[in-house]
Amino acid sequence: MAIDAQSANLSIAVVGAGAMGCGITQVASQAGVKVLLFDAEEGAAQRGRAAVCDVLATMAAKGKLTGREADAASERIKIATDFTQLARAQIVIEAISENLAAKRDLFTRLETVVSADTLLTSNTSTLSISAIAAGCKRPERVAGFHFFNPVPSIKLCEVIEGLLTRPQVCDILCKLAQRFGHAAVRVKDSPGFLVNYAGRALITEALQLLQENIAPHYEIDRILREQAGLLTGPFELMDLTGMDIAQPMTEAIYAQCFHEPRLRPSEIAARQLAGGLLGRKTHRGFYTYESNRAIEAPLIPPPDARPAQVWVSEERPELADKLRSLVSSLGAKIDEGAYPDDDSLCLVTPLGHDATTCCIEEDLDAGRVVAIDMLFPTNRRRTLMATPITRQSFRDQAHGLFASDGATVSFIRDSAGMVTQRVAAMLINIACDLAQRRVATPEDIETAVTAGLGYARGPFALGQALGPRNVLTILDTMHSITGDARYRPSLWLKRRALLEAPLWMEEA
Repeated sequence: MAIDAQSANLSIAVVGAGAMGCGITQVASQAGVKVLLFDAEEGAAQRGRAAVCDVLATMAAKGKLTGREADAASERIKIATDFTQLARAQIVIEAISENLAAKRDLFTRLETVVSADTLLTSNTSTLSISAIAAGCKRPERVAGFHFFNPVPSIKLCEVIEGLLTRPQVCDILCKLAQRFGHAAVRVKDSPGFLVNYAGRALITEALQLLQENIAPHYEIDRILREQAGLLTGPFELMDLTGMDIAQPMTEAIYAQCFHEPRLRPSEIAARQLAGGLLGRKTHRGFYTYESNRAIEAPLIPPPDARPAQVWVSEERPELADKLRSLVSSLGAKIDEGAYPDDDSLCLVTPLGHDATTCCIEEDLDAGRVVAIDMLFPTNRRRTLMATPITRQSFRDQAHGLFASDGATVSFIRDSAGMVTQRVAAMLINIACDLAQRRVATPEDIETAVTAGLGYARGPFALGQALGPRNVLTILDTMHSITGDARYRPSLWLKRRALLEAPLWMEEA
């Protein structure tokens, strides 16, 4: 297999002149690769080439390329007017619709045209590479070459190895993706590959929170943006992606994984899809949009109330110390007793617990208990949680106290794992499961999640920062309280947490 991904004479074919095909054509031509663009629809390839050339000209006008570079890139893009012209390509990248039968038919036809050494690749985001290759005479040269939309902006490519793919094929494709300016991650053929599988953690857990009526969608978004550091909240993200894309993908991955509980879809998302509330594209989703801007729910001023004194649970000493420092900085009197006085606001710092379980285990008056998440930063937003019977006066005292320095407070209903703890734990757990199943290396999982999903930290770095033991405690506790198998810890996580080994450590 003598294809040199760095050769100045490398020639590829892109089949499909839609958004993905055009994006791949653009980055390839800018990287000095000759591109044959083909589409079965009459005139589509010509329109696609014209669109890419327009983009290159605009980049030149803005100074992002020189005029000579834009012209040279445009000159490298040729139209294949006949299917047989694809014989000249050393690598074919298929970017047609997500239909297994159509892709198999295309690859079968390609094998009658291209040489024995030509690599056949698919940009599929959901279909099995092994299933696509099953219809080929030479399945060993078939691989996944999955880019993300918009291709020029999201600098990541998943290189997917089917059951029969030769490792050398993926070596070549990784070098080609890097030539395009993209980080290349190697993935075993698996439902959702890396990014789409890992991304289910955020989406499905946020929907589970909404389904349990823990908080409104906008409050969940605010908490995860300001405590977990997400650039986009999960409901904002679903509206941006479109429920017509997000929900079918979730259902497909769930079905392909034989109903793995961690990936369970939500009836809420299914209802949004059935009702046509697709997001930005229909101006209604979880949010309502005017002039393409979401109408935000107003912030409610905090109550003007303060506690007489505050008692802090010692159940989690490291979190209790942080909480006492915060309470003292807000000017509240600390109740130093081993058990709270009758007029004290009782604060607990759960890891995976709900406020109710904290009350039962610590024998506290549930009418005065409020939980606060101290595992995550509290400088911008503080998440508080009451039991079902916490009295309003004590809720108001807690809210007033923790908003007194200008920080924003979210008051949620009782929930095992609160919001940020349970979402973060699921992100980490699903990444650990991918590593346990050897779908990819921890390093490639980390790269895929940060580059493909835009998270500030990858799941292994996040898990290490929170403490693997803490993450394991959150999952074990949530599993125990809810009885839901979605929260069972990955064995990869469990073993490393118990052995105090780094989460990204691979076995010899």
